[in-house]
Amino acid sequence: MALDQATLGFLSGMAEAAGPDAKPMWHLSPAEARIASNGLKDLYGEGPDMHRSEDHTLIGYDGGTFQVRVHVPTAEPSAVIVYLHGGGWVLEDIAGYETLGRQLAEKSGAAVVLVNYRKAPEHPFPTPVEDSWTALQWAASHLEQIAGRAVPLFISGDSAGGNLAAVNALRARDQGGPEMSGQILMYPVTDYDLTRGSYLEPENQSFLTTEFMDWFWNHYVPSPEDRLHPEASPLRHESLAGLPPALVLTAEHDVLRDEGEAYVERLREAGVPVEHRRWPGQMHAFFSMVNVLPASAEAMELVAAKVRDGWAAAN
Repeated sequence: MALDQATLGFLSGMAEAAGPDAKPMWHLSPAEARIASNGLKDLYGEGPDMHRSEDHTLIGYDGGTFQVRVHVPTAEPSAVIVYLHGGGWVLEDIAGYETLGRQLAEKSGAAVVLVNYRKAPEHPFPTPVEDSWTALQWAASHLEQIAGRAVPLFISGDSAGGNLAAVNALRARDQGGPEMSGQILMYPVTDYDLTRGSYLEPENQSFLTTEFMDWFWNHYVPSPEDRLHPEASPLRHESLAGLPPALVLTAEHDVLRDEGEAYVERLREAGVPVEHRRWPGQMHAFFSMVNVLPASAEAMELVAAKVRDGWAAAN
């Protein structure tokens, strides 16, 4: 199946707006790429109103600081979701995920904690992992302040954020908590291996290309040896047993498709309850294209329903 018409129209509009002389993103510096990608958030529109929203400053493992933004949709949210945004560990921030965070909170009934972990190359591996871990621990210790009572805790993220979510689920298992009711991973980065079939298929070279993914890895984990560390490539962890139930979404036309689905298989082999959906006709980043791509709304409803209706992942 080819990319759907909505996606093709989006890509055509992006190409037209960029102009014929635009450089590929992977030919830009991180600062230039951040400017070039910043306009995407203007497409998403305003998110729904919240019961309350608040920002908090957290102190990282090295004494540096970063922000989390908490969106609480009702007076009694049913759960708390720690959400780690995508952007290849280099791009994006919680401002670009404001609409997504608000929509997820409203549709799921859960409070959503958006984590503005520090980015590479200024803050390479393992800083994004450590910041995410600090945020997860903070959310777990503040459930009653956020939700008014003890509620289920979930971790979620897309792309590089899915990588961080998977890594932190493993770390929580190995360190005896925080206990989580589920992990929700959207087309996660799970392995440093740019030779997988999905990286080589021409039809997958759209929003995220093989060259662009190489650019991200070079900035996030400059050492090739470190890219094989389980906290950079969680697929390489020796055991995935004992992890919380997982919902994993992949996209048909995404260079990350095969490693995400390999992670699904490893989870199943380890006895972890996991539900997987490959979204047909979609490219990388479709989930974060709120109010732009119809598939984003469909996937959002699936994710929200898992939290809203109680977790019951199916094998």
